[in-house]
Amino acid sequence: MRAIWKGSISFGLVYIPIAVYPATKEEKLSFRQLRKTDLSPIKYKKVAEADSKEVSADQIVKGFEYEKGQYVVLKEEDFAKVKIESTHSIDITDFVELGQVDPKFFYKPYFLEPQKGGEKAYALLHRALAGTGRIGIAKVVISNREHLASVKPDGLFLILELMHFASEILSPEELKSGPTSAITDKELKMAQSLIESMSVPWEPDKYRDEYRTAVMEMIEQKAQHKEVAGKPAPAVRATNVVDLVKVLQESLNRNQSLKPKRNGTRAASRSTSTLVKQKRRVAA
Repeated sequence: MRAIWKGSISFGLVYIPIAVYPATKEEKLSFRQLRKTDLSPIKYKKVAEADSKEVSADQIVKGFEYEKGQYVVLKEEDFAKVKIESTHSIDITDFVELGQVDPKFFYKPYFLEPQKGGEKAYALLHRALAGTGRIGIAKVVISNREHLASVKPDGLFLILELMHFASEILSPEELKSGPTSAITDKELKMAQSLIESMSVPWEPDKYRDEYRTAVMEMIEQKAQHKEVAGKPAPAVRATNVVDLVKVLQESLNRNQSLKPKRNGTRAASRSTSTLVKQKRRVAA
């Protein structure tokens, strides 16, 4: 794995040299546009709006439209002149309780690896955060952009998770929410029972992108010149539920029939989880 950024974590007078690594990857299918007659790939040309003439790469500059049709041109050296304090470090300015932060603020995690000389301070920060239930709130510059970010303990490592600024969070005021006054105690209790009966330990590996898998299977069949059989469309579910209690009861009954299978999975998961926790305690 290749580091995308190297710098340090700092809080108070503590300085920890670290390297930043991707913690996620996006698995998406990429398709090319082709000419139908001979499957020749389609290329895209960059043309100027003024005369529709193609523009070479060395003639393209970056511009910011500050008024309609009025631009300020910026060069790479202009960006290099912009120096702010968090350019080369993850500067933790505050520690807050994780539960106080709206989940919508978090959006992209990275692994943090301690560099030579920073191992002990790294381990100390990890254990201190894990013991207090708090996260560090910091500023960091990655790819010429300043980000709000958090430093969190995750397993045996620290992670840096980029965050939205408050101005980037949209308000749901215009959206409709379900009425609460019409909900009966019986409906609420049955819904809670259904949630409880479907509750299992978190196992991220069991959730797969089924659409991507199905598309890849179809591509493999077409590549082998095999006929792809279509599947019937699923039945459309009713959106206007009249008897909610009946639907909840049917859901509970259905889930009870699947319970032996669920319990078996849960027992295996718990034993695995216990082993992982034991290993972590020994490592700590």
